[in-house]
Parts: sequence; C-alpha cells; structure tokens
Amino acid sequence: MPIDQLSATFAALADPTRRAMLARLSKGEATVTELAEPFELSLPAISKHLKVLQRAGLVEQGRQAQWRPCTLKPERLRDASEWIGQYRRHWEDSLERLDDYLREIQQDHEQQDGKEQG
Repeated sequence: MPIDQLSATFAALADPTRRAMLARLSKGEATVTELAEPFELSLPAISKHLKVLQRAGLVEQGRQAQWRPCTLKPERLRDASEWIGQYRRHWEDSLERLDDYLREIQQDHEQQDGKEQG
C-alpha cells in the first residue's frame, strides 16, 4: 500500500465520528440520513465526513434512482491492518520479555520472603 494512501486511511480513522460511521457500514449499506441519525451533526457535516472516508477509499457511494447508498470498502482497512501487523511480532516479543522479567522478579521476591521466614 502506498504510504500516501496509508496516511489518508489513518487520517480518516483518526476521527471518532468517522469510525462510528464505518462501524455502522460494517453492518450493511446505509443512506447519508441513516448514517447521520446517531449524531447531533448537520447533514452537510456528515457529508464532509463521508467525503474524507471516500477520499481514503474506505467508503463508496452508489446511485439507485434517488437513493445514494453508502457501502464500506474493507480493502483499505485490511491494508492498514497488514501494515500494523508488521509490528505485531515486535510487540509480542516485547511482551514476552516483560513477562519473563516479571516472573523472575516474582521468584526473587518469593525467595527473599522464604529466607526471611526461615
């Protein structure tokens, strides 16, 4: 995934309203009015959020007569997830080292308690 597209994806995901809109669209297509229902925002404000999501390639808007349903395009989310996944091994290795260290400290502490009681 080109870094510019990745930046656009993360920028779009940075806003909680847009994340909520994506969560709604993960359940199926919706109109702009339906997407706006849970928010105390004007339709123009919702439309601006939709434009950001569309430019990031996360949402597309179709046309069915007067109805313009919005649908989720999961490919960009998958790409972002894969990019983040590159760092998963690092996180897991770091957490395993931390777990080992904490276990060692706990054993040392238990040994100290045993010596003091003995």
